[in-house]
Amino acid sequence: VQLQASGGGLVQTGGSLRLSCAPSARSFSSYGMGWFRQAPGKERAFVARINWHSGLTYYADSVKGRFTITGHANNHTVYLQMNDLQPGDTATYYCTAGLTGTGYDYWGQGTLVTVSS
Repeated sequence: VQLQASGGGLVQTGGSLRLSCAPSARSFSSYGMGWFRQAPGKERAFVARINWHSGLTYYADSVKGRFTITGHANNHTVYLQMNDLQPGDTATYYCTAGLTGTGYDYWGQGTLVTVSS
């Protein structure tokens, strides 16, 4: 199973983007899905997660109040609405899916987000 992410691009400071991610197999099932990002020269970092059963969402402090994670539990599609983007948000964003409440077992190929100042 592959996770297919899309929606990245170039945006100006203060702009918005919406990332999407869906599994390649309709039979795919997960406990939760989320997003990580990796900026040039930095380690991959957690951005947001949603657990399907509880509906609970989790965010990195750096994106709280600006990013919103949503999705559809029936087809395990997840979205990341990113508002008020800043140059510090420039990174490759990776979709991930976990089979447990805290794990990350599947990774997408990444989609590049570039925020110009």
